[in-house]
Amino acid sequence: MLHLLYISAFTILAVIAVANLIRNLIMFGFEQEPARTRTTPGSGYPTSRRVNIPHPELLDEMGNVIREPLLVMRSVNVEDARQQLDALYESSPSYHSEKREEG
Repeated sequence: MLHLLYISAFTILAVIAVANLIRNLIMFGFEQEPARTRTTPGSGYPTSRRVNIPHPELLDEMGNVIREPLLVMRSVNVEDARQQLDALYESSPSYHSEKREEG
C-alpha cells in the first residue's frame, strides 16, 4: 500500500514538473520573439520596442559607451611569472617575520 502512495506522489510531481517545463518554454519563446507590431507615434499607443541599456562598467564618467579594450593581456613565460610571484612574496611583511622566527 505504501508503494502505491509513493508511485502516485512521484507521478503527480513528475506531471507538475513537465507541465511547468512546457509552460516555461512557451513563455521563453514568446519573450524571445522580436516585436514586429509598431504603431504610429501619434496614435497614443506605446510601441513595443526594447531599449538596449549597456552595463554601467562599460560607460565612462560622462555616460558614453567605452569603445576600447578593457583588458589587455600579454603572454608571460612561466619562469618570468614564477620570478615575479617570488619577488612579491619575498617583499611581503609576512615573509620577513617568518624569516626572523626561523633564524
